[in-house]
Amino acid sequence: MKRLGSILSVLLLAQIASADDRAAARHESWHQWRGPQANGVAQDSDPPTRWDATANIRWKAAIDGEGSATPIIWGDQVFLLTAIETDRVARNPPVPDERAKTRPPGNYLQYVVLCFDRATGEEKWRRVSCEDVPHEGWHRTNTFASASPTTDGERLYVSFGSRGIYCYDLAGKLQWQRDLGDMRTRYGWGEATSPVVHGDSLIINWDHEDQSFIAVLDTASGKTKWKQDRDEPTSWATPVVVEHDGRTQLIVNGTTRVRSYDLSTGDIIWQCGGQTVNAIPSPLVADGFVFCMSGYRGSAAYAISLDATGDLTDTDQPRWVHRQGTPYVPSPILYGSQLYFTARNASVLSCLDVETGKPVFNTQRLPGLGNIYASPVAAAERIYFTDRDGTTVVLKHGPKLEVIATNKLDEPIDASPAIVGNQMFLRGVQHLYCIEE
Repeated sequence: MKRLGSILSVLLLAQIASADDRAAARHESWHQWRGPQANGVAQDSDPPTRWDATANIRWKAAIDGEGSATPIIWGDQVFLLTAIETDRVARNPPVPDERAKTRPPGNYLQYVVLCFDRATGEEKWRRVSCEDVPHEGWHRTNTFASASPTTDGERLYVSFGSRGIYCYDLAGKLQWQRDLGDMRTRYGWGEATSPVVHGDSLIINWDHEDQSFIAVLDTASGKTKWKQDRDEPTSWATPVVVEHDGRTQLIVNGTTRVRSYDLSTGDIIWQCGGQTVNAIPSPLVADGFVFCMSGYRGSAAYAISLDATGDLTDTDQPRWVHRQGTPYVPSPILYGSQLYFTARNASVLSCLDVETGKPVFNTQRLPGLGNIYASPVAAAERIYFTDRDGTTVVLKHGPKLEVIATNKLDEPIDASPAIVGNQMFLRGVQHLYCIEE
């Protein structure tokens, strides 16, 4: 009996050590959309400030197909999603929804997971999650592989939305898959919400023109832990998870309401209306507050206490509200005490004091940049903004707009950058770049 107890103790200690190792590795990786803390900031990293098509390029890997999913990095592996059109023609192509302004493609697509070697850029493995014809079309600037994957260091979680949710081990072996149905997105513009992993929970936000919902799946089995219907039209907002005052909050942006759910039960903790149509930016969390923005056909930014409860709409509960120059597609970034964001998809930058909501500077042009889809990233007292033409402007963090460098690659970029250590990863329309001095 004592021997059995000793064995169980050793196994328990091994599990705890393994979990601790993964937690430490998470801070040294870019394991999800927007990085280790889901805020675009890479602590203790120092990526290059200058590069071009040849300078400071450690490697460049060709990518088949199309996608705007951000690469994620864990240890020596880089994971990326893409959708590859095949020559296989659909005999009975899907009929578009009467509300859609787009048409499905006529050929089958392969929905593919790629794994690259971080040191060399060599492709280590690829897996075709499925081969299918999309049931609806896509916005001309969207793709069928726009949601970023995520990992907890043990498993890789992939959402191709209506084409399925997939879980692999890090060697590419399929562990489970789920079909959550077909989305009917606004005007048939397509899907883009990334999955989020927290502990043993995988969170899937499913906002569309039919019955929207948010679902939490078990990471080991893919089984549904809970599911809550949402009174929301299509959004492309990736949730954020935060532990606060003994409770884990799951916060999701939305056109009708920003909502906080109790991750363990699915109960709504608080909610707040006032966002604009087509909510896309992900919320940011810091110092007991969450910062939510949207910027299509209007401007809205709210600072909400994580201590809040109930419906905060049209109350004085938000710490501050800002209604000018907020982003449409890119998410904001919080660095130190300053909240940076662009106006709509334009290269017009504002910066607020996070405590007061008052402008540090307001609606200033980012020189050398055009329209922006990629969300900004930050490290080493610098903020990086990348536009759709492949140009990145590096700013000095501070009370004024100060450009350190302007860098150009020879292809368009919509995917957000990723930073690990002294490396930056940029996904263009044709290549994945590892940038390092």
